[in-house]
Amino acid sequence: MNIQALAHPHLELYDSYMKKIPISEAREGLAEVIEGAHRSGEPVYLTKRGRTIAVVLDPEVYERLLETAEDVLDRAELALAREASDFVPWEQVKADLGLM
Repeated sequence: MNIQALAHPHLELYDSYMKKIPISEAREGLAEVIEGAHRSGEPVYLTKRGRTIAVVLDPEVYERLLETAEDVLDRAELALAREASDFVPWEQVKADLGLM
């Protein structure tokens, strides 16, 4: 199954508003492309022959995305550990550390 089929219908609308720039144009005005991404907080997609090959993104937005992805992975790992009963209950940790 294709991922687009799973996406919310409004996500496709966003695609039509995304900033896409051919890499040849981006080379000529790279500073402006970077500044535009920084100012708007929106990604700029660089394309070659119509295919996206890179994304210019404000560093703060990138860091937030990484943090969010790490949080999601941590929660997923915790859920899997709980399903497998492969964890130590908080009360046990406190007792083992003499905090109770």
